[in-house]
Amino acid sequence: MSIAEFRTDREAEAPRVAAGTSVYDRLRHMIVTLELAPGTAINRAALQDSFGLSSTPVRDALVRLGQEGLVEIVPQSATRVSLIDLSAARQAQFLRRAVEQEAVRLLAAAPDKEFEAELRGILDAQAVRAAAGDIPGFDALDQTFHRRLLELAGAPDLYGLVRRRSGHIDRIRHLHLPVAGKMREVVRDHGRILKAVVAGNDSKAQARVRDHLARSLAYVQTLRDAHPGFFRD
Repeated sequence: MSIAEFRTDREAEAPRVAAGTSVYDRLRHMIVTLELAPGTAINRAALQDSFGLSSTPVRDALVRLGQEGLVEIVPQSATRVSLIDLSAARQAQFLRRAVEQEAVRLLAAAPDKEFEAELRGILDAQAVRAAAGDIPGFDALDQTFHRRLLELAGAPDLYGLVRRRSGHIDRIRHLHLPVAGKMREVVRDHGRILKAVVAGNDSKAQARVRDHLARSLAYVQTLRDAHPGFFRD
């Protein structure tokens, strides 16, 4: 194959890859935010019509979601949104705690704290969203806060890894966010993490992260009792 032929093939492939990514991102968001509830059947033909795409990018998106454990694909049968898997959620929690504790340790040891104003700005915006009851806006800022911790610590690629492993625990978080006082609790936790980091207290910063991330599963039994059909037995 010549270079020109290779380039032509790559250029032809690019729109399909982009389309597949768009379907993947949209579907993943719908699953994680519970817009598509656990156990919901996914109609591939309806997805193709909705996105105006062929079967290939839709199939590719579903395969990626299957690899993350967010959909269950049964050949010659229905494709469904997977039930919440507590084992996968616990492993994601373990990964997040390990990664973010190291991130705040490094940030606490930094000689200057130029990032303080940026992170405080995120927390202030979160507080506004919490007061307004704006769950989508609050959640976007929550993700930004945790992503920036990793980026500022010099590990930007790890956020993508953590995100891909966190679909099940993120669904638990979305079940919990509407509970009265939960968003205020998150803002408080983030403030305590930042305070410890700015003070240069690495051990306290790590403890604050550990306590904060532990809360994601602390009330899982209550959530499971309220939504028994959402969880895997």
